[in-house]
Amino acid sequence: MIGLSQLVFLVIVITAGYFLTKRIKEIRRNILMGKPLDRSDKSSERLKSMILIAFGQKKMFKKPIPAFLHLLIYVGFLVINLEVLEFVIDGLTGEHRFFAPYLGDFYNVAMNFFEILALGVLISCIIFLIRRNVLKVERFTKPEMKGWPAMDGNLILIIEIVLMVVILKMNAADQVLQSRGVEGYYETGTLYISNVLIPIYQNFSSTLLITIERGAWWFHIVGILAFAVYVTYSKHLHIFLAFPNTYYSNLESKGKIANMDSVTNEVKLMLGMPAENGAAPEEVGRFGAKDATDLSWKSLMEAYSCTECGRCTAECPANQTGKLLSPRKVVMDTRDRIEEIGKGQGREKSLLGDYITNEEINACTSCNACTEACPVNIDPLSIILEMKRYVAMEESGSPASWNAMFANIETNFAPWKFAPTDRFNWADDVKQKD
Repeated sequence: MIGLSQLVFLVIVITAGYFLTKRIKEIRRNILMGKPLDRSDKSSERLKSMILIAFGQKKMFKKPIPAFLHLLIYVGFLVINLEVLEFVIDGLTGEHRFFAPYLGDFYNVAMNFFEILALGVLISCIIFLIRRNVLKVERFTKPEMKGWPAMDGNLILIIEIVLMVVILKMNAADQVLQSRGVEGYYETGTLYISNVLIPIYQNFSSTLLITIERGAWWFHIVGILAFAVYVTYSKHLHIFLAFPNTYYSNLESKGKIANMDSVTNEVKLMLGMPAENGAAPEEVGRFGAKDATDLSWKSLMEAYSCTECGRCTAECPANQTGKLLSPRKVVMDTRDRIEEIGKGQGREKSLLGDYITNEEINACTSCNACTEACPVNIDPLSIILEMKRYVAMEESGSPASWNAMFANIETNFAPWKFAPTDRFNWADDVKQKD
């Protein structure tokens, strides 16, 4: 017979699962609004990249101290969620500490390990809050981080702190109840971190302790489920998307800029050269990208994968010299715009113009510092280049000096205005002087 608490728990799990599934489908649909892009090659190299960068956090360790603190949170998130599995089983079966009778002494070892990680997560989150709000690390104070992005970062850290404190309080109350031989509370052995809190509860009645322990249990599991749903609306979605995003990374050399296949094929056919793979010229709807749906699905996945850490903007030479360009803002704006499109809103708007200005993209030097700095291999440059292509090829809106260079390349095959036959005239002058 299912008890009331089991029924309530089941309803909560199903409700959370419904909203989580619904949101995942929304994100998938939004990403697939992007243009096709084949990233199915070099599977072994891609798997290696994912393991090293997403799972191993290789690029994070360019800044060792925050990297170590982030690693504590990351490992804590993964490992402590194993305990959540027990919470779920307990909730569905009506048991308490389901694994304790089966694991014996190992249960105590595992629980102590979980508590050590919980303490590490707690300390790391407090330090990160101090970095954001007291030390005010510069990359967290840029204009694009005002309002919701700043609140989101702080909110996640506070939620994680509360969840860790609650689980330690639950374990402390549980240990006191065990020591009193209260029915249903299995002996787990000493849990050294939460053991510090036991003096607080020692004089509480067993009834009150049961209320505290059960209240903490419900708060933690409901908090975890709510957190899972919230993450899909937060920058912390990178916890999950970092893996596919790094797997489908661009494996070409950083300096290689991809040509537009349709334009390349058309030029080759005009010159009497065979097109790529014998392809016929295709109808081009738009050169470059004016809106988010003109970008590839990979660029849209990157927008959802952004950690908002600001390492890209901190390394950007244009941003460092006071120009408006912020690679982080470009990626965040792309995510906001595709979300707006996905909701059927903002039909009169576009990514370029309403979110990102020509001045921003024109400041980009295509140096790839942003892509190199990103801990999850996001490529803001690919978004910027597509918007530059639109401005140049659709609007002829590039700066005058750029248009002059384009004309010289078209007529003289070089950025300079000298004809090919005149290009080495300077050498004749040198010979005469000799």
